Amino acid sequence: MRSTAIRTIRVNAPSARTLLPAKSFRSGAETLVNSGPQPTLFRRAPRSPLWTCSTRHSHTASAPSRHEVPIDMAFDVVQPSEVRAEGQSLVICHGLFGSKQNWRSLAKQFASKLGMPVYTLDLRNHGTSPHAEPHTYKAMAEDLSHFFKTHDLTSGVNLMGHSMGGKAVMAFALNEKLNSPLRSLISVDMSPAIGKISHEFQMYTESMMEVEKAQVKTKHEADKILAKVEPSLPTRQFLLTNTRQTHGHDPHLVFRIPLTLLSSSIKHIGDFPYPPPPPVSSTSPTWEGATLFLKGAQSKYINRKNIPVAEAFFPNMMLETLETGHWVHAEKPHETVDLVKKFVESI
Repeated sequence: MRSTAIRTIRVNAPSARTLLPAKSFRSGAETLVNSGPQPTLFRRAPRSPLWTCSTRHSHTASAPSRHEVPIDMAFDVVQPSEVRAEGQSLVICHGLFGSKQNWRSLAKQFASKLGMPVYTLDLRNHGTSPHAEPHTYKAMAEDLSHFFKTHDLTSGVNLMGHSMGGKAVMAFALNEKLNSPLRSLISVDMSPAIGKISHEFQMYTESMMEVEKAQVKTKHEADKILAKVEPSLPTRQFLLTNTRQTHGHDPHLVFRIPLTLLSSSIKHIGDFPYPPPPPVSSTSPTWEGATLFLKGAQSKYINRKNIPVAEAFFPNMMLETLETGHWVHAEKPHETVDLVKKFVESI
């Protein structure tokens, strides 16, 4: 494989909007050193034609910020071995309790098939991104705008989100003050309709809090607690990807996501910032760009009642269905990549 020598890139210190104390972290072959007002150093290892760069932030030592300002989201980017879609990128947002790690394998496939950089993000209060209030789609849309400005993604953005991430990207697309970088929009098994979120998500946060209270040492012990509310092993394993080990004389498992904040926000996850048109207005906007809704056939998140709502917001939408549940991209990864490729290249 082609590789380059290790190099150090000096950039400006993180924005004050990161809202975090100074820390130093090591992840794989890359180090992010955050020393307050001093410059930040990113050290990259030799890269292959498909390579990943991560930006990580600490959040374990600070309470969530209550200021409604954008955060600096943690991200990975996979560069293609050959750029075939000049000036374009694919940006992916995960769902509730997810992270950019969930899309690592698919990001490599997308970069290879589409011939463009693929960014996977950690939304606020998830993964290694900062903890901040409010946990709303309006705030997430502002975070996306801040990310695009920070990384000079001013046009050619193909924006995709799953579940909660789907609503975040739709909220961004419908905000005419923010959406100028957008080329296309993809929502994976999520509509823009307002609706109640499934009750099990509240049960998950309560069960995860129980894990922390028990101060268990292993994921096996944590899994036994989660099994009281969730019979599916894959779902429990997914939730446990959010754990980390504490340091000190009595190490135990805790969750890197802010459980109390998310628990109080669960009731709003089914919300959406805009009522659907008509009439079209600043409070009931539309986005007329190319839009793909990708539905899981066994899932009810996109259904005959809310498809007209999606059409009202996104008049140039198309709908594709795969024989899956809600986790479309996990259950049918190759088919998901092929459908997204066909859609993006058709524009």
